[in-house]
Amino acid sequence: MALFTILICIILLVLLVSWVKVNPFIAFLLVSIAAGLMLGIPINKVTASVQKGMGDIMGQLLIIICLGAMLGKLVAVSGAAQKIAEVLVNAVGQKHIQWALVTAGFIIGIPLFYGIGFVLMVPLIFSVVYKYKLPAVYIGLPMLASLSVTHGFLPPHPSPSALVVLFHANMATTFIYGLMIAIPAIILAGPVFARFLKKIPSEPLATFRAEELPEDKLPGGFNSFFTALLPVMLLMLTALIPYLGIKDPAILKLAAFLGDPSIVMLIALIVATYTLGIKQGKSMSQLAVNYTDAIKDIALILLIIAGSGAFKEVLTASGVSNEIAAQLQQFNMPPLVLGWVIAAIIRISLGSATVAGLTAAGIVASLVVQNHVNPNLMVLSIGAGSLAFSHVNDSGFWLYKEYFNLSIKDTIKSWSVMESLVSVIGLVGVLIINQFVK
Repeated sequence: MALFTILICIILLVLLVSWVKVNPFIAFLLVSIAAGLMLGIPINKVTASVQKGMGDIMGQLLIIICLGAMLGKLVAVSGAAQKIAEVLVNAVGQKHIQWALVTAGFIIGIPLFYGIGFVLMVPLIFSVVYKYKLPAVYIGLPMLASLSVTHGFLPPHPSPSALVVLFHANMATTFIYGLMIAIPAIILAGPVFARFLKKIPSEPLATFRAEELPEDKLPGGFNSFFTALLPVMLLMLTALIPYLGIKDPAILKLAAFLGDPSIVMLIALIVATYTLGIKQGKSMSQLAVNYTDAIKDIALILLIIAGSGAFKEVLTASGVSNEIAAQLQQFNMPPLVLGWVIAAIIRISLGSATVAGLTAAGIVASLVVQNHVNPNLMVLSIGAGSLAFSHVNDSGFWLYKEYFNLSIKDTIKSWSVMESLVSVIGLVGVLIINQFVK
């Protein structure tokens, strides 16, 4: 009965978002309240559960996501992302331009949110396409695969960061495992798959070709790479500390403090404020405007995450988590696969990778503890499932279609298949790693 109730709530969430066009945050609130009442929580305690769930998840994630958005915005507006891409293209020449763009998309995609990265990098793709007279989809899709993979797999992006908190995983370990899976996923779903797309006709609209910053306005190459990758370097460095044989408690405590994702992002933003802001001639008032705009860009994402926390808390407070886990186990499906399947179904239904990942996490959270599942791999499994088959109900689908001026058929043939390949390859990677880390 509990599983049936959850199924009804998920269907209700799908209908509210995709059919009735209700704002996802409001839909989450309505579904959370309905779930609480249906699952027997006293009517006077339902709102308390909703508020607690929102507070618990936002208390841990607000700093990471907001600072990450500010850093990403600065990397974009300063020209650092443009400089990174230019350096890579110049280094490898025309023959390997596609691989250079893939690498650029991957590096830039780590600090940038997907939407910002897409709008920023597509003009670069088009400039290469027009300059060398190359097929737009063949050149562009692999870079977009890089952006998509980092969005779904790697912290500090909102969904994987939220899943790390929900499953009590380790941010640095998840990032390392995510890198191991991301690289083959990008290669196979990007350059390898794009070989079959050379004949897709695409004449990108001139309307969407944004102006690039002049060369003398761009930051230096080292500055751009170092600042964009600083959060990654700090996370990886602190992750290695326990393996260096250091036993001094003071050093270990300092490493734990500096390795906290919130501190990592704060350090990175402080450094970027100088290297990509003040050093480039920007005033603090200009930077403040950029940072404010960044928060505006992710406001809805923050609300969606808060809503997912409310839904999860209602499931926990109702006391049916164990019952749901037992019913799900009757499917005789490995928990990592089950998490992927649920996320994929919700993704295909709703179109939002963030909603899919966070909703699936609330449903399978108890399985992680009961079955001693590696929480870092569950984060990645659900993250992979949340990328499955993007189609007409996903804003990313239409963004790609309109920028590349494609038909719906060709958009499905290229974009939707690419996203599905990333999703399946991600699951396979998770299952392979799981054989070695048990």
